[in-house]
Amino acid sequence: MQYSVVHLTYQFEEPWQQDVFEQAMCDIGFEVFDQSNAYIQTSILSANKALLNTLIADTEGVEMLGIEECEDINWNAAWEAEHEVEELPFGVRITPHCAFGAGHHETTSMMIEALLEAAENSRLDRNALVLDMGCGTGVLGIMAKKCGAAHVVAVDIDDKSVTNTLENAAANHVKLDVRLGDTPPAGEYHFILANIHRNILVAQIPLYAQYLKHGGEVWLSGFYADDIPYLMEAAEAVGLQHVETRSKNEWQWIRLKK
Repeated sequence: MQYSVVHLTYQFEEPWQQDVFEQAMCDIGFEVFDQSNAYIQTSILSANKALLNTLIADTEGVEMLGIEECEDINWNAAWEAEHEVEELPFGVRITPHCAFGAGHHETTSMMIEALLEAAENSRLDRNALVLDMGCGTGVLGIMAKKCGAAHVVAVDIDDKSVTNTLENAAANHVKLDVRLGDTPPAGEYHFILANIHRNILVAQIPLYAQYLKHGGEVWLSGFYADDIPYLMEAAEAVGLQHVETRSKNEWQWIRLKK
């Protein structure tokens, strides 16, 4: 299968902007990112060249340096062979493909640390129902299950993330209830985990409060200290109380309780 590589240069003000841009590239059909190089099947690129040009033109901080055809090899396999797959507690290994969350990013690692602590102090036990909103690779849902959760629902609006989550769950011998969409199945969850950027979190906080069991916890990450007042205003409006804030480098994590 013939692939092409698009050479890009990034000058984003915030790190999350690259994540958002590359997710939009995935929606066009790009499969692998290696620094500022993006790989796509040549036939898909030909069909979506106008979409790519429009995306780049509409995204401040991105410039396309050029496009070239690649040697005819399996570029997914080549990327995985050259990049170490992150190994997490319980021996969990995550292959990210086009989804976010291999385990090493500060926001993901703070979530994982909180899961381990909740399991250790028995807040997360074998009765826990967990919702992973915007599951990406499925890493948080997989870790929640490994920490002892009874049932984990993983939701994402991107079909590639759903596929990636199912692949990673199977590879780590974990069963998740994986859903495509932006609304979880009805129920009362003990924990809701959302590692997404600020605007989506603010919009979805009322939904989290609706689906959260009394006494349950919402964990949010994917934002900066300046974003916290906006999140807290939305949380307090629906009866969620602030419990804890953590930070790693410039990234923030907050725990809310109903």
